Amino acid sequence: MKTIKILISILIISTFIMLALNAVNMLQAGSKTPDGRNMAQILGVDPASATFNDVEKLSRKDKMQLFYAASAPGFGTLSGEYQARLLSGGILGPSSAYFTHHIFPTGGLTLDTLWTGKAFKSNSASSGAGYNLFSAKNPDGSTVTRRVRPMRTSLGKSKIGKDGKLSFIVDYSLDNDGMIHSMKDEIRQINDNLFIGAGYMALGGGPMNPAPFALIGPPNPWIGPDQ
Repeated sequence: MKTIKILISILIISTFIMLALNAVNMLQAGSKTPDGRNMAQILGVDPASATFNDVEKLSRKDKMQLFYAASAPGFGTLSGEYQARLLSGGILGPSSAYFTHHIFPTGGLTLDTLWTGKAFKSNSASSGAGYNLFSAKNPDGSTVTRRVRPMRTSLGKSKIGKDGKLSFIVDYSLDNDGMIHSMKDEIRQINDNLFIGAGYMALGGGPMNPAPFALIGPPNPWIGPDQ
């Protein structure tokens, strides 16, 4: 009986800590309403020549304001395999990165994997498909690219920002189960070879608690998901 009480106490405390950390992470993202600045004002450089490093140096709050200031790419603009990189910031940034690199690939713990990209292909004027790219280690120590975690794409109204704008929507629900079933991404364009995205899933608070990332081109050709 005493052991059960201890376990229940640990569960309650763990849940409280997670809720508190999520609340802090949400606050660090700032207002979900655009503050009126354009991309150049937020970045401090011309968006047309902006790089990943220009975005990475921003605070979590300003990264989200950059997302709100950006617009959805035209459908079909994202085509092929893009390099993907997480954007730092927020108290849950390290745990989000750990999940993305080591749990997202399979749903289990894979310490030898890293998330490296996303791929896109249009199937019509308003819908498409894609997958994620991960580097993984073979038993002999060599590196291989895994093309897994398929997704569906479309254009839709943002749930992350209160800006009334469209985002390029990535939906995992039709092709994945478990925690990944509820995952969604929203992507907007900074320039021809730089896009800012934000992902969320139900377990982490949904669109109230987005995790920002960047896509970097030029893209490589579409290969297709692993069979």
